[in-house]
Parts: sequence; structure tokens; C-alpha cells
Amino acid sequence: MRTARDPGTVHAPIAGYTHQIEVTGTPRWLVLSGQIGKRPSGEVPSDPAEQLAVALDNVTAQLAAAGMDVADLVKVTFYLVGDVDTARRREVITQWSGGHRPCMTVLYVSALAAPEYYVEVDAWACRDEQSR
Repeated sequence: MRTARDPGTVHAPIAGYTHQIEVTGTPRWLVLSGQIGKRPSGEVPSDPAEQLAVALDNVTAQLAAAGMDVADLVKVTFYLVGDVDTARRREVITQWSGGHRPCMTVLYVSALAAPEYYVEVDAWACRDEQSR
């Protein structure tokens, strides 16, 4: 079972995330390696916001391969290089998440695995098979 909380003793979330999610019981866990903005064809868009959308599509595909979906996410970490417009970033994430609010962290880093990558996203998901 998952319980999301935004305690009144800290600031309200500044975007579409939840401050904490407690997982109890015996859910099935899935941990994803970092997903980059590379399409199955091998193409890497040059626009960072487009790379973000592709990376999130890759997260969705990874979840589907495990019989899960975005609603099963409990933690998402975004690694960004350079200037990724905040408004566009939030728009892409909001559209992708469909109102689901997992815990999130956004980090700006100096580089990723190759110079053409501006975005990497890793995630944790869990599903309580008994409640679905």
C-alpha cells in the first residue's frame, strides 16, 4: 500500500510532485536504470525538452515491459545538463504524468554518458498486486 503525504510542517510542493510516499506491505518493486532521450531508432533530439519527452517515453516503455504504468511510480530523478527551460520541463512532465504525483528530484549536472545527452531519468515503481 502507498500513502502519499505533504506534511504541513514543510513548504508545499512547488510543482507536480509529492514530498513523501510511504510503501507498506509486500508490493512488487521495479528499479529503472537511467533512461536517456534516445529513440528506439537511435536518434537523439538536439532539443533538451524533446529529449526529456523521449526519456519519459522510455520510462513508460520500461514500466509497460514489467506490467506497470506511470501510476505505479513512487520516485523519479531527473538529471539535466545545461539550460532546460523550467516551464517547458514542467509542461512535458505534467503531460506525461497525467496528474500522478510521485516523489521527484531534479538535478543539474555537468555531463552525462555522452555529450549529446542532456537528460537522463531514473525511477522506482511499486505495485501491490492484491489491490489491483
